[in-house]
Amino acid sequence: MNERSDRVRLLVVRNDPTDPPALLGTWWSEYGVELVEVHADAGEPIPPRLPDDVDGLVALGGAMAAWEDERAPWLPAERALLAATVDEGRPVLGVCLGGQLLALACGGSVERATVAEVGVTELTLTDEAAHDPLFAAMEQGAPVGQYHQDAIAALPAGAILLASTEVCRHQAFRLGDLAWGLQFHPEIDAEIIDSWLLDDPDPVARGGGSAEAVVAGMTDRAAEMDAVWRPFARAFVDRIRG
Repeated sequence: MNERSDRVRLLVVRNDPTDPPALLGTWWSEYGVELVEVHADAGEPIPPRLPDDVDGLVALGGAMAAWEDERAPWLPAERALLAATVDEGRPVLGVCLGGQLLALACGGSVERATVAEVGVTELTLTDEAAHDPLFAAMEQGAPVGQYHQDAIAALPAGAILLASTEVCRHQAFRLGDLAWGLQFHPEIDAEIIDSWLLDDPDPVARGGGSAEAVVAGMTDRAAEMDAVWRPFARAFVDRIRG
């Protein structure tokens, strides 16, 4: 941890201007966490290794696929940073695209999903989740926001699967003691997913749903999701502080 032991600093890599830290940033700020953002999508350089003056790495979501280096030319540097941080045994949290990049960087694989997941889904926790520092307090069926058209096809060697859904097996995993990859979006709310659906309603339409129903579901279950993911965000910081 950095010299200011009373404060945790997280390096946050943003891949898309429409996907900020959002609720995660709010919860961490309330818990005395400082975010140091790298706007990779705006051309800000990604460091080759996690700087010594920050305590952990967070990789956020984005509209591009984890392998689309021609669309997002910073992705090789981001995957290299994720791999280096895992190798150094330092804390990592990858969210949606960030989780896919973590898997790909460490030897897993990512593919187009057969079915897009958009809106609120409920997680099925594995037996291993009961012993995980971030998931142990979570109950079966925990609701969370989703918006992804790609999926982690294979986890890296040694990764521990923590959660699944009916249509996507690899929803959450841990590598070593301090690196977590998530396929879902604990940070988003109804307003954010509404903006994404206005930009691209096709994933919902292809599944026979409606944007209105998705936004309503996010609104109706907002308090439930806050009760699950606010403690999760704090648990990640507690793990760093501990």
